[in-house]
Amino acid sequence: MSPAKQLRFWLIGLGLFVLALWMLSGMLLPFVAGLAIAYLLDPVVDRLERWGLPRWLATTTVLLSFVVVLVLFALLLLPLVQAQVAHLIEVLPHYATVLRERVLPMLDRLIHRLSPEDVERLRGAAGSYAGDVVGWVGRMLTRILSGGLALFDVLSVLFITPIVAFYLMRDWDVLVATVDSWLPRHHAETIREQAREVDSTLAGFVRGQALVCVVLGVFYAVALSAAGLDFGLVIGLVAGLLSFIPYVGSLFGFVSSTGLALLQFDELWRVGIVVGIFLFGQAVEGNVLTPKLVGEKVGLHAVWVIFALLAGGSLFGFVGVLLAVPVAAVIGVLTRFALRQYLASPYYRGNGTVEP
Repeated sequence: MSPAKQLRFWLIGLGLFVLALWMLSGMLLPFVAGLAIAYLLDPVVDRLERWGLPRWLATTTVLLSFVVVLVLFALLLLPLVQAQVAHLIEVLPHYATVLRERVLPMLDRLIHRLSPEDVERLRGAAGSYAGDVVGWVGRMLTRILSGGLALFDVLSVLFITPIVAFYLMRDWDVLVATVDSWLPRHHAETIREQAREVDSTLAGFVRGQALVCVVLGVFYAVALSAAGLDFGLVIGLVAGLLSFIPYVGSLFGFVSSTGLALLQFDELWRVGIVVGIFLFGQAVEGNVLTPKLVGEKVGLHAVWVIFALLAGGSLFGFVGVLLAVPVAAVIGVLTRFALRQYLASPYYRGNGTVEP
């Protein structure tokens, strides 16, 4: 078979796969989540298997331990989060009053310095941009939530995901060997090499970034609570969770906590402590956590990750968000492979005749 026919064959196969993924995206959430859990926990199962445990027992032990940790974590945090939400409902009128007293006079002084024409233009632009931003965010959240839970409610996801994860972890080595046997023999070693690079990139980013999120979430939650900030626990945990998207978690935590501190505290030094917490956390993340836990050579640039997450959420909902980083890793590895091939070819070197 000629290279052109092979390329056509694989492009058609890729197109059919993307089409099937798009058509079934509403029901894929528990399966994609189960695949993600199996991928994350498979190294632990392999280690237990090397220690002499049967594969099914190692899988059961690891999965049950994972579920127990999640349940204990939820039981520990749920009462604290409920208490802070109840407190938010109580103090919300007070914050609204403080906001009116502090912000509105500043806006009035600013508006009085502008001409009526400038004020009207500013008001129209602000209303237009605010409406566009709110509409875009609303559409994005609606697509993510409805796309991920269109056919399965939360209970079905909770029941199906562990079952999928169990069978995938138990049969992981068999599945990998089966897929390997399907590879075209002439290019099998090249495909294996790229697959190993994808696995290295993906494991380095996902497992490392997950540890970064946990460390930052715990640090922000404890530090903000110790600083006396209302809802510091919730803000810290959400900031840590959103740190999976580069810079988004720190930006969200900094803006929300600083704004809340300005409303809550009368002393500027207490506001400075809150600001210092996030500046310190960002410095530690950039100079210690990310280089040590994620590594500097995973090949996934922050801008590329952000683009992949937004594109995945827009195209396939929450399933797309889960698949965004793996797909970004595959595209990155294949792009670097194609670039190496190009740099080694006559197209780049110009030292030979290239057939069109």
